[in-house]
Amino acid sequence: MELAGAGLRLASSAFTPLIRRLFRQDGPGAGLVDQPVRISSLVSFRGEKRSLVQADLDRLCGELVRRAVRGVGPHDAPSEDEVLTAAELLTRTFAALGDLAMDDVQAVRLGHEEFARRIAIADDPLYRRVLDAACLHILNFFTQRSTFVARTLVEQSRRLDHLSRAVDLLIERVPSRSAEDAAFEERYARYVQHEHGRLTIYGLDLHQSREWPLDDAYLSLETHGDPDTAPQRAERALAGHERVLLRGLAGSGKTTLVQWVAVAAARQDLAAGMPQLIGRVPFVLPMRTLTRDRRRLPDPERFLAAVDCPLAGAQPERWTDRVLSARRALLLVDGIDEIPEDERDAVRAWVRRLNASYPGNLWLVTARPSAVRQDWLGSEAFAELTLSPMSRSDVQAFVHRWHRAIGAGPETERALLDLIHARSDLSALAASPLMCALICALHWERNGHLPRGRKALYDAALAMLLERRDRERPNPPRGALELDAETQISLLQKLAYWLITNGRFEMSASLAAKLIGQALPAIRQGDQLGSPDRVLEHLVERSGVLREPAEGAVDFVHRTFQDYLGAREMVEWQHFPALVDKAHLDQWEDVVRMAVAHAQPVQRGEILRALVERGDADPEHGVRLHLLATACLEHATQLAPEIRAEVENRARGYLPPRCYAESWRLAEIGSLVAELLPGPEGLADHEAAAVVTTASRMGTDSALNALRAFTHQPSLQIRHALATSWKRFDTERYFHEIIARLSAIKEPELYATSRAELSLLGTLKSLRIVDIRGDFTSEEITHALGKHPIQRLCLRECPSLRDLGLLRAFPALRRLTLDDCPGVTDLSELAETGVEGLLLDASAPPVTLGGLERLNGLRSLALGSAVELTSLDRLPSAAPLTHLSLPARRPDLIGLGTWPTLTKLLLHQGDRPLCESEWLAIAELPALDCLVLGPEAMRSTAELGVSLPGVARLELVGSPPELAPLVDAFPGLRSLFLADPPQNLSPLARLPELTSVDAGHSVTDHGLPDRIEVSAPPAPRY
Repeated sequence: MELAGAGLRLASSAFTPLIRRLFRQDGPGAGLVDQPVRISSLVSFRGEKRSLVQADLDRLCGELVRRAVRGVGPHDAPSEDEVLTAAELLTRTFAALGDLAMDDVQAVRLGHEEFARRIAIADDPLYRRVLDAACLHILNFFTQRSTFVARTLVEQSRRLDHLSRAVDLLIERVPSRSAEDAAFEERYARYVQHEHGRLTIYGLDLHQSREWPLDDAYLSLETHGDPDTAPQRAERALAGHERVLLRGLAGSGKTTLVQWVAVAAARQDLAAGMPQLIGRVPFVLPMRTLTRDRRRLPDPERFLAAVDCPLAGAQPERWTDRVLSARRALLLVDGIDEIPEDERDAVRAWVRRLNASYPGNLWLVTARPSAVRQDWLGSEAFAELTLSPMSRSDVQAFVHRWHRAIGAGPETERALLDLIHARSDLSALAASPLMCALICALHWERNGHLPRGRKALYDAALAMLLERRDRERPNPPRGALELDAETQISLLQKLAYWLITNGRFEMSASLAAKLIGQALPAIRQGDQLGSPDRVLEHLVERSGVLREPAEGAVDFVHRTFQDYLGAREMVEWQHFPALVDKAHLDQWEDVVRMAVAHAQPVQRGEILRALVERGDADPEHGVRLHLLATACLEHATQLAPEIRAEVENRARGYLPPRCYAESWRLAEIGSLVAELLPGPEGLADHEAAAVVTTASRMGTDSALNALRAFTHQPSLQIRHALATSWKRFDTERYFHEIIARLSAIKEPELYATSRAELSLLGTLKSLRIVDIRGDFTSEEITHALGKHPIQRLCLRECPSLRDLGLLRAFPALRRLTLDDCPGVTDLSELAETGVEGLLLDASAPPVTLGGLERLNGLRSLALGSAVELTSLDRLPSAAPLTHLSLPARRPDLIGLGTWPTLTKLLLHQGDRPLCESEWLAIAELPALDCLVLGPEAMRSTAELGVSLPGVARLELVGSPPELAPLVDAFPGLRSLFLADPPQNLSPLARLPELTSVDAGHSVTDHGLPDRIEVSAPPAPRY
């Protein structure tokens, strides 16, 4: 996206005085004219009612050009003559608008750059840059003053609004830069887009590209945080946090997400749905590269050199320091799990030092789930998210994109999807992007025949990668080595074994050659293969499994192959004691699983019995070892019954799961756990909900059987978990066995994410609460749901919606959610409905929503963090609001007294502290009973000595608060929620009316008297 004028520091605020005076300020209703308007009739310096004379225009244009160059460094600033020339040309250009034979719709359709080109009268560089920026804001003004323009040119209006906001964000975040810094950042952005803009696609033959454009390959996956937060698409979830620790299993897409975020930042593309990336400079920092040869972690000036960026020597002196100091950096630390466990504390200390030295930058740190403990970066206020497995619809989208990338026909794609849906083992494996890619490649290679089980798939994938490339090459080079697959695997095993046992993921080429040299004598005719260096070169160039990430270094293309091959080496040499001794380390989990898969039945029994016995004798790691042994049963096709029973008995000791974290850990074990899960009898609600969560993550037939027993439970938590799991199972079967049963007992909130799901919902006897997510049209929604007395409707991620006319089909509607529906720009139609509750949200700043001030029937209004609200005057002043949630960029709150009916006020979004006059306005709300605050708002209560004795309920989100100021500020509290509680809650005992405290996570020793009930989820045991 071209951010016009950004280099000249021209925000929309710089144009506001010019536009207000350059064009007429029409009275109420003028913008509702249902036709185009000639630009010449809009200017304010023509006609009888002119309000701008030539001298005014001269002065305004001169000031505009001076503002444009104000942020330019002293060595790059234009001369006074250049400024005067640009101002004079700009004045003449704007004066000529009075003679322009073009209307507002035609101008917006052209776009700001073409419009500027057409009205330009000279090629002066400074003049053209200011004119381009001015035209962006002028056209955006046209879309906002006229509803006809906005309705007629929806996409153009949206793009202009995005561009204008992107320029404002960029100027807000990017301080004055020298021309040298600006030029280098443009060059570096191009490098990031090239370096990280493609992915390797496994299994294609030599006549097709093995590189996949990231735009085609990237699939937006869901992430989840705590159980009370609905899963969100990754980019949406990241948009809500400044610092994130992202967990994900091997091959779950962590590195792909890192690449996508880096490229989106380099492109400065607001359409990517992450406005926080505007103005940011991405630094991709893979841990395996940073710690190569046990190097010291780099300081900022060495970031580029540490990752072998060829531009490192060209960066301006202290450039990285300037970027970090300006809070413009995007730090992407990928693969904490790819360094030894004893080195991770040093990484955490490095992150802490950087975060303390350069606050306000964006962070994304990735790791496997068990690599670091919960709250590993909690002291730095890192939010913790986990990548979810791909849903059925995600798998369908992935398979479609893979086949499109290689040019395969739709019949091949359809055949594979039918096979995945028919085989539970394949559907479970395909939930991982890496495994799904391998399944696609094997299906293509083997003409539709796929092996069963994870190990068999790896066997086939390696055979494909090691044998196929040279077999299909029509003219292999003369003198090329001829190594069969078994020989290559034998050599690669040695390298993988060394890496695993030494806790590394990369080695020097010289060491790799040495290890190969030691192995060659044991290989048949190994002495005839040539030097170890030549054999290594062949493996790097021809195997498709080994690569050279940097000169003089080698690693495996994915850690999964390293673990598979290293485990095979261990089994062949029966290194079982060493395997069990290391089994508690997260880096060894997949190695242990693959070793059980490679082993013979007697060997499997030996490994599993040793894991169980060590777990019994090792209290610190017992849970982890027992669960690992359970996970290994998936790969134990033949095993002595008594050993299987012994392992399963240990697993039953950890059932039922008690919390969300335990549910996810059990779900990772696989389908075996579904057969061990208890039914609802005798379970507390939180335990039953955790069991449902465990089974729902699996998506298998046995998991569906387990879920069926919970459909009669009255708990809202259980019913919500069941209703939101539909997309992971066969659509029709889940509907008949789960959804229909839920609706027959009590009308729950039901969800649809596909047309098939929406259609099936419409067949139910009665629906009152529906949540729809996806690109549905108004016609599809009303056709499916129009006959139902819908009272609450949530519309999420519906870009095809252009207006709210569909709501006429729902006369009983009382609550509406619009979340990421960018085509809806006017809320006026809601004034004619019975809607009393409205939630508006978006993943990026939306097009300005008109008509909000007309909705005087609202009682509840919630504005998401990205919604723009410049003034409380934009809210419906006559509405009897009782609940109000304000966005991250809050306006001045002094006018809150307009709504004396407010009982609950939510100010938890954003990080702006409140001033004294705002707290006074809050204190004067006569009915206010409940407040929801973030850390900065809470801190300002102590700084200003605020006291609100009328507030009985308080909810605090964000980092752990100081409790003493809280007690002073809210002496009348009866109920308190702490999303991130400190461990010692004893100061709260001074609140005489406090009866309940709800905590977002476990509290070990709260120190409160018995009169105060403390509720908290149990701490995860595993």
